[in-house]
Amino acid sequence: MTSKQYPTRLPCGNRVLDLSRTHVMGILNVTPDSFSDGGRFNQRDGALRHAEAMVAAGATLIDVGGESTRPGARVVSPIEELERVAPIVEAIARELDVIISVDTSTPAVMRETARLGAGLINDVRSLQRDGALDAAAATGLPVCLMHMLGEPGDMQDDPRYVDLVGEVTGFLEARMQACEAAGIPAERIILDPGFGFAKTHAHNLSLFKHMQALDALGRPLLVGVSRKSIVGLALGRPVSERLYGSLALAALAMFKGARILRVHDVAETVDVVRMITAVDTAE
Repeated sequence: MTSKQYPTRLPCGNRVLDLSRTHVMGILNVTPDSFSDGGRFNQRDGALRHAEAMVAAGATLIDVGGESTRPGARVVSPIEELERVAPIVEAIARELDVIISVDTSTPAVMRETARLGAGLINDVRSLQRDGALDAAAATGLPVCLMHMLGEPGDMQDDPRYVDLVGEVTGFLEARMQACEAAGIPAERIILDPGFGFAKTHAHNLSLFKHMQALDALGRPLLVGVSRKSIVGLALGRPVSERLYGSLALAALAMFKGARILRVHDVAETVDVVRMITAVDTAE
């Protein structure tokens, strides 16, 4: 399950991500209203301890987010987002050996967290906010571009596609071109299909099934389906009971070539990755 489509060495600030293998990215929401863990880690010490536990469990990236992007979430001001995120990024950079990803669409947050030690910008809006392209380019960091139509507040109102996979691919290709024009080369780009963002349950399942079509874009994929509705609706489980379904999708995503798995349950997902790798690398 290795790929030679792209270089396997991705500089992320003062660290390097080896894209020849699959990595687990631990989710650290420092928000009061995220769908799964809102309010649990929005204090500095609690957030740092949780990040520490995820690194000990095998996460090679920690994704810090200060603005909830669940369906219907409200937009927060740049100042509020920065006040939530900056102290956490600074503390993790100082105390832990891990790549810090910042889940943000806000130019000021991109610039400041890069200065504080972040190694990756993970933007659900694909750098479409005013000033985001220039800010991301100025940091010199790699970026993750995600497919989404509209905004989190309205993205689930009535998402429709004529050619789901083709439209997702076309959107991401267009955003890659915009990045290149702004000074962000393809070598610094990761792509996220955007499961759960402007997609019905049927859309999510179909996109997951045909995810390998995105290989045509020649960039590594990040997949984030941990505890999401794709699991809940398929299995009839509430958020608190979606671990096994999430692990099944993690294994399937890895089989389909995903290089980063964005998850809440790090230790369990690391075991999945290690087991698949052991079989895949056997004689």
